[in-house]
Amino acid sequence: MQVNEAMTNDVKIANPNQSIRDAARLMAQIDAGVLPVGEKDRLVGMITDRDIAIRLSPPTRAPRRRSGKS
Repeated sequence: MQVNEAMTNDVKIANPNQSIRDAARLMAQIDAGVLPVGEKDRLVGMITDRDIAIRLSPPTRAPRRRSGKS
């Protein structure tokens, strides 16, 4: 099998100036985990659902340690 047999031809492209929310909505609409980002007919990057999840989730805190006393 070749790449062109598995790829989609209905490509959607995010703009670098649009909001993360808009990109996430577009990903949900087309059921994709990645979007190319283009500007003026040029690919300038990629955004993934992981990028969105990592950057928008609050930072994790280290778990509290319990004292030795019960």
